[in-house]
Amino acid sequence: MTSLGSMFSRQAAPLIGLDISSSSVKLVELGRARDGTYVLERCAIEPLERGWINDGNVEKFDEVAEAMRRVVKKSGTRTRNVAMALPASAVITKKIILPGGLRDEELEVQVETEANQYIPFSLDEVSLDFCVVGPSPTSQGDVEVLIAASRKEKVQDRQGLAEAAGLKPVIIDVESYASRLAAGRLIQGLPNGGLDQMVALFEVGASTTSMQVIRNDEVLYDRDQAFGGAQLTQLIVRQYGFSPEEAETKKRSGELPEDYEMGVLKPFVDSMAQEVARALQFFFTSTPHNRVDHIMVAGGSAALPGLGEAITAQTSFACDLADPFSGMQIGDGVREKKVRREAPSYLTSCGLAMRRFMQ
Repeated sequence: MTSLGSMFSRQAAPLIGLDISSSSVKLVELGRARDGTYVLERCAIEPLERGWINDGNVEKFDEVAEAMRRVVKKSGTRTRNVAMALPASAVITKKIILPGGLRDEELEVQVETEANQYIPFSLDEVSLDFCVVGPSPTSQGDVEVLIAASRKEKVQDRQGLAEAAGLKPVIIDVESYASRLAAGRLIQGLPNGGLDQMVALFEVGASTTSMQVIRNDEVLYDRDQAFGGAQLTQLIVRQYGFSPEEAETKKRSGELPEDYEMGVLKPFVDSMAQEVARALQFFFTSTPHNRVDHIMVAGGSAALPGLGEAITAQTSFACDLADPFSGMQIGDGVREKKVRREAPSYLTSCGLAMRRFMQ
């Protein structure tokens, strides 16, 4: 059976998590202290030019591979094993019920048979993986199995990028799974260990904002919206006549005219809060639920001043930045002040780096 690389691979050796989005490449490497606390050993971010990655597809292979080489060099890591991820849109996942007590070979045969029903491609064209989730909640003696499949060329794109950057791809995950793994640590920090808490996780990308509603590690709802941080860059371009590249640079460095905060930033933050409220309304109208206990916001635009307050004002629900490094020790090779400012951008790459310790 062809493996996804593997989504559920168990990796104890040093491992870096590398998240490739449409706007940047983000790297995280984690260690563990003797008491089990995570240690942030390395992290770095390298911007990508617009159009190099579109809808998760690599349009400029050499340029993206070079950016990956730069981010590895910038981080100072010597680790070459890497965990990467595909966008959820490139992966078909399905939970199935199979008889308990099957040997691994029997399980593989059953999974392939079942997969044929759910995957609209020939199995020769896909990378397929599976994981036994646990006992079936509905039928005694059976087990729940998660199947994941992606077109081989999608997996090979990620593997090829890693190899071109001098890295060894050992895990190919799904972006939403990786971000959920990192967010799970933060949910455990909520009252009562996060038990039964309904958490809406928003990840604000350059052009798309993804939403997952999570309760007790289960995804109740997920949805993408065409809204993101690139719209703020466009507003800066229109307001001040900068080129898109200049606007992006000045947005990151904060070198903008005095009227920027009130004239451009605040209206954008209010607009983003309205988008979050609208997404929640979709959730409430299409499910039996009518509230969430907590909102977490991640992604490059999550740290915009006043965003959390604006979301709470719009929705009446508590809202926090998703800082994946919360509660971690910060290693000597990391500039803590810079990392704290950019932390919400690293949610997915942090989840990928955590795969090292998933036993």
